[in-house]
Amino acid sequence: MDNYLITNYNMNDKETVSVIDELPLWSAPFGLKLLDKIDYKKNISVLDIGSGLGFPLLEVAMRLGNTCKVYGIDLWEAAVDRIKTKIKIYGIQNVEVITGVAEKIPLPDNSIDLIISNNGLNNVNDLEMALSECSRISKSGSQLLFTYNTDQTMIEFYSVLEKILHNKNMVNEIRLMKEHIYKKRKPVEEFAGLLKDKGYLVNEIRYEQFDYKFADASAMFNHFLIKLAFIGSWKDFLPTDRQEEIFKEIESKLNDLATKTGSLLFTIPFVLIYCERA
Repeated sequence: MDNYLITNYNMNDKETVSVIDELPLWSAPFGLKLLDKIDYKKNISVLDIGSGLGFPLLEVAMRLGNTCKVYGIDLWEAAVDRIKTKIKIYGIQNVEVITGVAEKIPLPDNSIDLIISNNGLNNVNDLEMALSECSRISKSGSQLLFTYNTDQTMIEFYSVLEKILHNKNMVNEIRLMKEHIYKKRKPVEEFAGLLKDKGYLVNEIRYEQFDYKFADASAMFNHFLIKLAFIGSWKDFLPTDRQEEIFKEIESKLNDLATKTGSLLFTIPFVLIYCERA
């Protein structure tokens, strides 16, 4: 009997239930565009940079099948362990997940046919070094395909925050806010220039966007993803003794906006960049 006909999953097993988790909705819009662009074919080697909790790494591995070898790399040790549990439960045989960083990829020169990254490359500490590593491990003619949200992400939030900081004459904090945005969301033209410098031909830059909607700012600030992934970095460029004051003012102004418009909407523009190794 083929293994795929064995479907006797125990839905009361805690380990099994733990890996049937909800796909993070933040990463899904980016990842779906990336999945559509991949050229699925046999006998290729793939690397996913910033594999996180396993999306889209495991989806790509399952779509490619066992003639292909798929690697994931991430510094987040707990996430790597999570992926290994999923690999065990899903019964995937073609994946190897590495605890490490994109600036030092433990793979041989000229060994990879396809590199993907779903909102991962923009979060490395040293982008130039990471792209150098991508170039080193890539075969001639190999593909690099990645997504990231651009510098206009949640502009509705940052515009209100900047006005508040301006009114309080907090010029240094405005500078720090803009540095924070630049570090994670470099202009697309600059990113494309770095790729060309590292030996990549940029074949396509596709601009996309989705909306992130909330009933009001109070709901937004209490959303788990916002608390987990955003608020900490917002606090970092504000003085500790003024954070509560400033956040209360932001919440009030955004709640007023939500009352006027019926809800609170943040736009999330992003790009899908498709490259070929020269």
